[in-house]
Amino acid sequence: MTLYVPGRPRYLPSRPRPGQPAVYASAVPDEDAVQPSRGSSDAAEPFWRAAILFRLVALLFAATVVAVNLDAYQRPRWAWAALGVMAAWTVYTGLRFASPGGRRVRVVAADVVVTAVLQYSSVFLLTGTSLHSSFPTITTVWTCGPVIAAGVLAGRQGGLLAGLVLSVVNMVTRGAVDADMSRDAVLLTGLGFLVGLASSTARRSADRLRRAHQLEAATAERERLARSIHDGTLQVLARMRRLGAELDGEAAELGRLAGEQENALRVLLAASPPGAEYADGTADLSAQLQVLATAGVQVSVPAAPVLLPAAVASELVAVAREALANTARHAGPAARSWILLEDLDTEVALSVRDDGPGIPAGRLATAEAEGRMGVARSMRGRVTDLGGTAHLETQPGSGTEWEIRIPRQPGRAGR
Repeated sequence: MTLYVPGRPRYLPSRPRPGQPAVYASAVPDEDAVQPSRGSSDAAEPFWRAAILFRLVALLFAATVVAVNLDAYQRPRWAWAALGVMAAWTVYTGLRFASPGGRRVRVVAADVVVTAVLQYSSVFLLTGTSLHSSFPTITTVWTCGPVIAAGVLAGRQGGLLAGLVLSVVNMVTRGAVDADMSRDAVLLTGLGFLVGLASSTARRSADRLRRAHQLEAATAERERLARSIHDGTLQVLARMRRLGAELDGEAAELGRLAGEQENALRVLLAASPPGAEYADGTADLSAQLQVLATAGVQVSVPAAPVLLPAAVASELVAVAREALANTARHAGPAARSWILLEDLDTEVALSVRDDGPGIPAGRLATAEAEGRMGVARSMRGRVTDLGGTAHLETQPGSGTEWEIRIPRQPGRAGR
């Protein structure tokens, strides 16, 4: 492994410097609603319990409104019947939402429909004066139940949609749009948005914490293995290398091979865990490329981490692996390769060069016509998907060099 130092010639080897491992944390996709993985507890469990409790309290409040204001209903018996339906539905949704298996989109959708029907029944239950005044509908604040459930289940979008639907039903029930209706609409949609935002944030935070604990455990195990390898395997390989240098024949070859394995192990132990991500979803491309270093492959990277979105870093590593595989396939095991990573202001430049026989003119076009799409799709296709460019320089007898440039995303300077 080599470290790139500004001002030095490209591909000039230098003594590797031990680096301190970075502290990583995991990241999750920035999605509106993050559902819990199978077999794991739902971080939004407190929200479900709160939704069930709220529905019970709201039912008692609705019953109190009916009992105290019977003269506001033109059909009091049907009002009590509607309350009986609300009570039965409260028990049903409470049982469903109490179990993770019952928290389904169809259950929440049915909750919205049943609440909308009960809310519209106020047209037949309330007197005309009560219906067109600020007097509450038969469902009162019980209407908020499905809005809360939709927000907990589906995040901001689900909460907003449920609040919007029930707001429209409320306006149709009243037969007018006034300041009270507008206020209720804002409260319903705002409630759905806030509950959805809080529940999805809780899930993301719990998932990050879980992955951070997993990575912490994996890092501790890696450090334990590294100490064991350093105290045992590396010491043996180093001794074999020193003894082999003093001998001839097969013993010298064995010492040389032991030295190569010693260097490869040191590079592997110094590199960050493959696939490790920072808390903001970025990954250090330098650390991932250093793992590719072998006796025949030298890697030159900046001393500071080169942070890119984790998916972009993974794709660039795959491109470098494909270039090395092509070198081994067409130039043989004796060919040497050099990988250079440069961290520029607005883009990242990755170069992969070898000292093989080069690619004859027209070879790539012929390979693509024959259906061998390694270069066209695996390399150029990946780079194109990332919005970058891939330039190939090659001549017979002069090796090949890929120069890949990927523009940085706004706000991801990585410095």
